[in-house]
Amino acid sequence: MFVLLTYKVMASPDHIPDIQPLVLDCISFFNSARADHPNLPPFLYGESLGAALAVLVCLKQRTAWKGLVLSGAMCEISKKFRLVWPIEKLLPTAAFIAPSWRIVITQPPASRSYKKEWKRKLIERSPNCQTCGKPTAASALQLLRVREYLKRNCHELEVPMLIVHGGEGMICVPEGAKFLYESSTSEDKTLKIFTGMWHQLIGEPNESAEYSTIYCHG
Repeated sequence: MFVLLTYKVMASPDHIPDIQPLVLDCISFFNSARADHPNLPPFLYGESLGAALAVLVCLKQRTAWKGLVLSGAMCEISKKFRLVWPIEKLLPTAAFIAPSWRIVITQPPASRSYKKEWKRKLIERSPNCQTCGKPTAASALQLLRVREYLKRNCHELEVPMLIVHGGEGMICVPEGAKFLYESSTSEDKTLKIFTGMWHQLIGEPNESAEYSTIYCHG
């Protein structure tokens, strides 16, 4: 059983004051879904920040999941999208004073997530995506804190894992996926880096997107 949950995090006009309530909300929803299908083995799938949330869920529910599938996991953010010093150092202050301030010196994530322009325009017009703009100060701070937390704690992951990542990802770089793979103590884990692909594998030309999808369902 795979369960899907969509959060308008990067796309939200609001900000994220704390990531933990999102994690607990996910756990509550997933527990409900599993209770409705007690005979099906549960697997958890996440993309980008959703992949990071999936890891956080698994760290809290060590034995609840039969497997974890991560695509473009946000374990390490590209220097091209990270705040320059001293802005990053001042981010906690900015998040406290003006949490909804959009960081104008960063690039909109969608601009470097979907390789095919028509797919990028399609996602930008999605009713589930109010804006593909730049993150707020509070949200950016939470992303940095999640990244650091995963670095410190991913060695505790024991769940079977399949990690896929675009080799040319310009938002979440493949080095983060490699670190997660090498650090986890899972005895059943696979890492696949797709050469030349960007952050969102579904945003590739159709033949490449279909190949990555077939590989994941392999």
